[in-house]
Amino acid sequence: MAEKTYRDAIREAMMEEMDRDTNVLIMGEDIGVYEGTFRITAGMLKKYGPRRVIDTPIAEAGMAGTAVGMAMLGLRPIVEMMTMNFAIVAADQILNHAAKVRYFSGGQVDVPMVIRGPQGAGVQLSAQHSQTFETFYGHFPGLAVVTPATPADAKGMLKTAIRGKDPVIFLESAALYGMKGEVPDDLDFTVPFGQSRVAREGSDVTIVSYGRMLQVSLIAAEKLSNDEGIEAEVIDLRSIRPLDLQPSYASVAKTHRAVVVQEQWKPFGAAAEIAASITEEMFDDLDAPVARVTGEDVPMPYARNLELLATPHEPQIIAAVKKVMYHD
Repeated sequence: MAEKTYRDAIREAMMEEMDRDTNVLIMGEDIGVYEGTFRITAGMLKKYGPRRVIDTPIAEAGMAGTAVGMAMLGLRPIVEMMTMNFAIVAADQILNHAAKVRYFSGGQVDVPMVIRGPQGAGVQLSAQHSQTFETFYGHFPGLAVVTPATPADAKGMLKTAIRGKDPVIFLESAALYGMKGEVPDDLDFTVPFGQSRVAREGSDVTIVSYGRMLQVSLIAAEKLSNDEGIEAEVIDLRSIRPLDLQPSYASVAKTHRAVVVQEQWKPFGAAAEIAASITEEMFDDLDAPVARVTGEDVPMPYARNLELLATPHEPQIIAAVKKVMYHD
């Protein structure tokens, strides 16, 4: 294995798949000549040329709709959204077309496309650029929704997405781009969707999370262990659709307490679905109600001090753990 940043793992996955399959191409705003706002496509135009690295107009609906047509005809387009917030403009193409072509065709037509880009807070991009979209896209059948929390998963799950037969919403945490971690060098390294993992073992409480909040949860778990003697088991969901809660259920059977952590606003969030599922499935094993840790219910402020107040951090997770453990 080699140590790579989250950003480089994503770039490497795309380039390896473009080398492997000439049907793979990438399109997006400023991805070619400018080499991407977050530099993920650096060097790709020079290597692959303008037929496979396509600089588009500022037209997200056009990008997504074009990609649907390409995918239906056998290409494997990757659409980079400068930020996933801009994909709202393409909602009709994504939700009413990409997600439904297989259903409308009676399973006869594949739509192998990936829509990927950064989301979330932590980089002072204010209210229109700092939202998270796993609940928004996770609501719709026909889409896979992926939320990698490590460089290895970012690479392995993106390769799975590119090689698949159906549309994938690949949600990258902008605040994780500089994070480093070990990534397998194997050209065929992939990570399947719908397989959660135990990111940290523990016996006292279960913390369930994904994406950037998984990293925050791991830090909180270490602080709980060092300062309180509380051993938290941390579950990384990895994908929101398909959603694998079996490791979470097994963990709750052991710990009897659960905290679910998300970055997005509390009302109607992914944490609500996860908490409800744990309650329905594991009610007799729970010694306390499932707690949720979420972002504040406000548009994201630009000012750094207010952005920090609006997003979840270790103290909120620690407080929620203490609450479900009836620990002062």
